[in-house]
Amino acid sequence: MSAMNTADLAHAASAKAASPKHILLVEDNPDDVELTRIAFQEAGSPHRLSVVTDGAEALDFLMARGRHAGREGAAHPDLVLLDLNLPKLDGREVLHAIRGHPATRSLPVVMLTTSAEPGDVDALYALGANSYIQKPVEFERFVEVVR
Repeated sequence: MSAMNTADLAHAASAKAASPKHILLVEDNPDDVELTRIAFQEAGSPHRLSVVTDGAEALDFLMARGRHAGREGAAHPDLVLLDLNLPKLDGREVLHAIRGHPATRSLPVVMLTTSAEPGDVDALYALGANSYIQKPVEFERFVEVVR
């Protein structure tokens, strides 16, 4: 299995191009968050980006609990971009919880990882990841993907 290419992510983020999608970015590195925001702006993306910075908050957001209880539009995002190495709960644990809950089981999840080792990538797919993006992402390529 290989890394998600530009067409795959574009399709995942905008399967129904008629309406903007809600994307949840789970990323603890502020520079990567900013890069993602800039890429969305540069691409003129209509998609809405929500950001949480650790695995526990990601699950609170998805389950509308804790500080996210009663959040407006408690519907699930259309896509989750999930960093593998996170504080509190790592990306594997978050992915396992997402796949283990009936309300989030079918939610598309793209893992963000620095590893390209086949064993690591296979493990992510075995846990239920839909795809992965290897970091660091070239900015120009990422802008194309967001488009």
